Amino acid sequence: MKTLIIIPTYNERENIERIIDCIFSVDNNLNVLVVDDNSPDKTWEIVEKMVQKDSRVFLIRRKNKLGLGTAYIEGFKFALKNNYDYIFEMDADFSHDPKEIPNFLKTVKDYDLVIGSRYIRGVNVVNWPLRRLILSYGANVYTRIITGLPIKDSTGGFKCFRRKVLESLALDKINSGGYSFQIEVNYKVWKKGFRIKEIPIVFVDRTEGKSKMSKKIIREAIWMVWKLRFLSLFGKLD
Repeated sequence: MKTLIIIPTYNERENIERIIDCIFSVDNNLNVLVVDDNSPDKTWEIVEKMVQKDSRVFLIRRKNKLGLGTAYIEGFKFALKNNYDYIFEMDADFSHDPKEIPNFLKTVKDYDLVIGSRYIRGVNVVNWPLRRLILSYGANVYTRIITGLPIKDSTGGFKCFRRKVLESLALDKINSGGYSFQIEVNYKVWKKGFRIKEIPIVFVDRTEGKSKMSKKIIREAIWMVWKLRFLSLFGKLD
């Protein structure tokens, strides 16, 4: 089964080569696609060199900073076009441990979407400030209350999809980013009746580079849950 790990990047020069090497150390049959938003630190330059040496590494370099959601959409389209069976979302900053990948691949044999959950067994987050932890945990509680989505960690970004799940989604109509992108995709997958499974992971805050979190991302997520609920109520959810 062909498996692709999609990693969106913006200023991840300190991390990108190390995270790719770690992925291959776990399973050398995996492929990695980096979607880079023309990073000022030239993350793409490092990936280009890896592409030249390793047929398992691919790069989409975009002209501008277009955001997490559209980066994943481009990655999903690449995966479908190139006939991958399992498609991962994963961060570049080591907050997602590559050693967990085999657990995802084992679980996805019986499910359609597997989510690495920080909150399925208590709170498994390391090195986050209390304020950010409260914000993240509260956002997930808020999402469950408003939408009914039965997922403990609907904003998490370590995930594995079966190909058929992505084929069922109207990818060009998903325009959100950050937290709200994860919520929107999870909600639509759930509403389509696919089997979703959360597995526990330990999320470790980045040690290199800067977080991409912003007030705009938070506001978008607050609005998105209401938008999804009303679209579903009126039968207009794509």
